[in-house]
Amino acid sequence: MAGTSPLPALSHGEVRNVSEAAGSPSPEDPLAAVAGADDSAAPPAPAEVRGAAAALLEQAGAGHHTARARGAHPDQWGWDSCLVAIGLRHVAPDRAQTELEALLTGQWEDGRLPQLIFELGHEAEVAPGDAFWRSRGVPGSAALPTSGLVSPPVHAAAALLVHLADPGRSRERGFLPRLYPRLLAWHRYLATRRDHRGAGLASIVHPWESATVGSPLWDEAMADVPAAGPDLSAQDAVRIGAPEPGAPTELARELWLAGRYRDAGYDDEAAAAHPFAMEDPAFNALWAVSELALAEMAVELGRDPAPHRARATRITTALEGLYVPELGVYGAHDVVRERLVRRPTVTGLVPLLLPELGHADDLVATLRGPGFLGGGALVVPSYDLRAPDVDLTRSGRGPGWFTTNWFVVTGLHEHLEGPLADGVAEQLLALAVRHDFPEHVDPMTGDPHPVRGVSATAAVVLDLAAAPHRR
Repeated sequence: MAGTSPLPALSHGEVRNVSEAAGSPSPEDPLAAVAGADDSAAPPAPAEVRGAAAALLEQAGAGHHTARARGAHPDQWGWDSCLVAIGLRHVAPDRAQTELEALLTGQWEDGRLPQLIFELGHEAEVAPGDAFWRSRGVPGSAALPTSGLVSPPVHAAAALLVHLADPGRSRERGFLPRLYPRLLAWHRYLATRRDHRGAGLASIVHPWESATVGSPLWDEAMADVPAAGPDLSAQDAVRIGAPEPGAPTELARELWLAGRYRDAGYDDEAAAAHPFAMEDPAFNALWAVSELALAEMAVELGRDPAPHRARATRITTALEGLYVPELGVYGAHDVVRERLVRRPTVTGLVPLLLPELGHADDLVATLRGPGFLGGGALVVPSYDLRAPDVDLTRSGRGPGWFTTNWFVVTGLHEHLEGPLADGVAEQLLALAVRHDFPEHVDPMTGDPHPVRGVSATAAVVLDLAAAPHRR
């Protein structure tokens, strides 16, 4: 499968039946019964899952895009919107195309695709709001109000999946010809503005850009960020419960960091001297996957796919420098402090998505091991269960997220680990429907996060339920 984008290949059933070819786990395997570890968690019928997920995405519709959750403010979040489009392609391919095209209306002249596009008339309803980001005062920003941060580059992979779901209609509407140059500019931005080390990997300049807020990977770098009171409007301060100036809290540091980037005009050259610049393994793995997707788009459009394939190979090769042998996962490179952060997180397992990954077998062994699924988890936790600072209640420090689990499941299929992937997928389907599509769950008990009706959760579960062998 070298040279192709793994997400489209897997989502169209090319290797969905590898369970039979790979054989069943042995009785001694602690994961042999992962799907049935809790009899009450038996997966609902695929039709029930698809119906419930599709209904939620319909309820969260906000016109030209989908809100982050049922009843949420109608702003468009980049990460969520890409995943929503991947799910929608199974039930409403036209709407999936519109979702991605709406997302590209927020693109800046430098090519960046922002983390958040504010819905006009609702700019103050999300905190921090437009008054904090002040994007429209920055030369070259989008006409719409946006944040200045970005989100993981899954956009091109999502676009290819959406195209392949209904290629005839996609060609009729000119979907790929419109998106390809915009996605090309986005990837050019990552290569020219975010490769701070010149090593072929893009840096994130804020934890929010990783979509894994609170990850232990960021602890040491964030400890050096001042907790210097946030620069917020009165509305924002009330809405998010802003900390007192100087309070040494995670939120205070995150707000200070975002404000510093904003005050530098979102200039990435200035960000090279930023106190936070990290090469995140998941962010870069998704960039490589999306480069492979661009290669397939280029073929369809009569363009040269070779540069995209070459960049995907370069990223994949550069990722090997982040591998931590003693942990069996990929770490993050701290560009500012010039050191590898060695923490066993789910972020370090997402590179399984890459077809030519050098340490795929090691990652599978880690997943099967006591720190993750072999430790009795129903789904993949966000952090090694044996870590002294694991916390199953805190975002990236232990809970099992539906979105990152979906990437891991897809990566397992990429490397012909069908039985293990399907065991996790069945738990995800059952827990999502039972708990009304939460953002994440306790990986040991399945207890849900309080926020329910999450669009991205519904979307990835819809994709899992639509797998050919579940129809």
